[in-house]
Amino acid sequence: MKIKRELIKLISLENKVAVISGAASGIGLATAKRLGEAGASVVLLDVDEEKGRMALAEVRKTGAQARFYRCDVTLDADCLRAAENIHRELGRIDILFNNAGVISRKNIIQLPEGEWDSVLDVNLKGIYLLSRHIIPIMKKGGGGSIINNSSGWGLRGGPEAAAYCASKGGVVTLTKAMAIDHGRQGIRVNCLCPGDTDTPLLRDEALQLGEEEGLFLKKASERPLGRIGKPEDIANAVLFLASHMSSWITGSILVVDGGGLA
Repeated sequence: MKIKRELIKLISLENKVAVISGAASGIGLATAKRLGEAGASVVLLDVDEEKGRMALAEVRKTGAQARFYRCDVTLDADCLRAAENIHRELGRIDILFNNAGVISRKNIIQLPEGEWDSVLDVNLKGIYLLSRHIIPIMKKGGGGSIINNSSGWGLRGGPEAAAYCASKGGVVTLTKAMAIDHGRQGIRVNCLCPGDTDTPLLRDEALQLGEEEGLFLKKASERPLGRIGKPEDIANAVLFLASHMSSWITGSILVVDGGGLA
């Protein structure tokens, strides 16, 4: 039996423009590929221009229409410039995946004030800055879907990660506030809470903690489904929340963690 055309339309992102922050590697890059495969024109944002250009080449290999802009999500001027450039060149923004993130594996005694500020600026303030410039564009286009990337540790605490947990908890409640404020404008806002996912960020955690990488990843896989996540696992969840499949879902938290929180 062939897949019905109506079902294909539900998951298709044809004629949509999707913007992804932190898109040079890991979850961001996997999501850029997946949304591009679903038909979206993809815009990759990242502070690392060299890696961003390499990621752009990877996305284009899939046949997707894609472009890259350097953007530091902690700087209002960068976020404004990116939004204006995208609007001018593509005419609309339908999907925003606020994915840029960093982690510092320290408790509050160990944590210098500058590191606290850096983690909160990227993980939380970055969502505020990028969204405040993209939401008006979405509104003019009749609505859209925003997906904010939090963490399982945004729903419960974790060891030696005070600033990270604080920032990701903030993402959860910020998502709900945004959903309330912008629902009448046709803008849905939802939140992902991934578990440990095999990305450069996760491997950097092992380095920060002084743990052997293989052992660290093995411990991270100790969850009901018996493995750590793949970036594609999270990308598939983003696609669901970006598509018409989730058209009556907003202000929700989707945990994608192989059963870790269970």
